[in-house]
Amino acid sequence: MTAEDEVPGVAVTAAEIARLAGVTRAAVSNWRRRRSDFPSPVGGTSASPLFSLAQVQQWLDGQREGREASGEVRLWQALRGAYGEEMVRALAAVGDHLLGGRDELTDQAARKAVDELVTERSLAELMDGLVARLLESTARAALDGTSTLRLARVVREFAGETSGVVFDPACGIGSLLVAVGGNAVGSRLGQDTHADATRLAWVRVALSAAEAGVLAQVVAGDSLRADAFPDLRADLVVCEPPTAVADWGRESLLVDPRWEAGVPSRGESELAWLQHCYHHTAPGGRAVVALPASVAHRRSGRRIRAELVRRGCVTAIVALPSGLAASHALPLHLWLLSRSSDPGQAARSVRMVDLGANSPDGPWQPQSHQETEVPLIDLLNDEVDLTPSRYVREPEPDYAAEYAVLRGDFDARLSRLLALLPELRPRDRAGGLDEGAPVAMSDLLAAGLVSLDGGDITSVSDQLDPDYVRGFANSAENARRSTSPSGTFRADPRAARLPRINIERQHRYGDAFRLLGAFERELAELARMGDRAARLARDGLTGGALDPPPTRGSGDAEHQSTTTDGDDAVGREDRAL
Repeated sequence: MTAEDEVPGVAVTAAEIARLAGVTRAAVSNWRRRRSDFPSPVGGTSASPLFSLAQVQQWLDGQREGREASGEVRLWQALRGAYGEEMVRALAAVGDHLLGGRDELTDQAARKAVDELVTERSLAELMDGLVARLLESTARAALDGTSTLRLARVVREFAGETSGVVFDPACGIGSLLVAVGGNAVGSRLGQDTHADATRLAWVRVALSAAEAGVLAQVVAGDSLRADAFPDLRADLVVCEPPTAVADWGRESLLVDPRWEAGVPSRGESELAWLQHCYHHTAPGGRAVVALPASVAHRRSGRRIRAELVRRGCVTAIVALPSGLAASHALPLHLWLLSRSSDPGQAARSVRMVDLGANSPDGPWQPQSHQETEVPLIDLLNDEVDLTPSRYVREPEPDYAAEYAVLRGDFDARLSRLLALLPELRPRDRAGGLDEGAPVAMSDLLAAGLVSLDGGDITSVSDQLDPDYVRGFANSAENARRSTSPSGTFRADPRAARLPRINIERQHRYGDAFRLLGAFERELAELARMGDRAARLARDGLTGGALDPPPTRGSGDAEHQSTTTDGDDAVGREDRAL
């Protein structure tokens, strides 16, 4: 595909360029620094620039690095050229082509690339790879509320398997709908307001279920205002609904039968979605809904929370770590609901699970100290706060043993600390530091002697000691160079200057900087240990697990005498005055 075939307005990030060329992001950073002919940004910000796809492709075509592109890279390039930023529609067209359709994927280069890839991998694997690429690209900005692949994995973990119907009323591109339920699912149904997203969700479901005979139906529309499946009662409902939507249709839905626990307020759209999911849950079925953590404690929603708890609808709430939501970095909660087939078997407690300290990649099996069963009566207070951390408590430490270990480790680290602080001697300032004029970091970058990755300068040449380079690049003098007269600091490593000294002296400076770095790291660790030891001692003393030292004896007599004498002296002075 030539540059003339590209859409001039299509822009790509550095991460997309790396995937197009089949290299790492660091390689793209090096190209930008070292290749004067690399395309300039056409938009974005200094931290996240955007580049013209046509210009990048033309540049890659002339480089050795761009000639061995994989089949998936060639397909993605063809799709970006044909569809621009409408990559959701592009992937839906690819899915339609994989399912035997002949009308949607009209671009010949894209069709050729798809047909080549089909011989290398399964249809579902091909689509999964394209979706993963979509979620890392700039085109995902058009997918409001799309669930991350990480969230899909954790929802699958807690949802379990079913042999019946799976339903997602806000399915987006179908990440949750495809991920959950297991291989025995009979039907996968979904709805979403984004028409192109529903088409992509449908082809993903159809491709994943092509050999299992699963019924797939995904409909475009607002599931709250225009429910496409009003009579559906699913065995498993999963959902990550849109958040903080003020106009969710409350005024027109005041008498809707879905509000079994009460009509949500305008500011509680998430509780409308929660009840919507529960309404579609069949007797004996369950629902797993991902909601912002604030839904568990907001004052405006306490009446509905109380009714859901009182009816035994809520079986568990799982606090998840940050990094699982697509549009923000705030943590999510999973609400696990169950509709009992026998009213007498409704839940009498709520399982509270706190995984907030775990990695966003798991594990998802809680340890014993990360979960607890809370009786309903303990939840039905004035606040009805269902935040798991309110009920899950870390196990009490062994204060005496841990404190003793910390004191011993503290003593050993103190001994090592002084050895790490380099012994530096005064320098004769008359002799000067430089053996020549300072060299600019920008010149070293242009010459390929150093590299810049994420703001960190690294030597890539035997002519420069790495620690000497880093040490002087972060010097106070170079920091002043990056500070404007108004006091605004703008980190620009290219503006730094290094003294021009021979390699032997560079190594001496590098050794000193390495020791200083180790000293700073050890000091920081010592500070953390000191804070932990102080908190452990204070909690142990106030909680009754630790005793203070014995009463001062004869060994402290001198101290006592000094204190007493001092007090007496103060008293005599006061009396004299």
